[in-house]
Amino acid sequence: MATTIHAEVPDEQYDRLKRVKDENGLTWRGMLIHAADDLETPARE
Repeated sequence: MATTIHAEVPDEQYDRLKRVKDENGLTWRGMLIHAADDLETPARE
């Protein structure tokens, strides 16, 4: 099963997200997975 996600962001945030995505060779799905992984990983002190 697949679910579609739609998110509205201001143009300047979209530009930043797209730049980071492209610089890292990711898809939008990849960006979300990386963000979730980073949020679930405890910060090292």
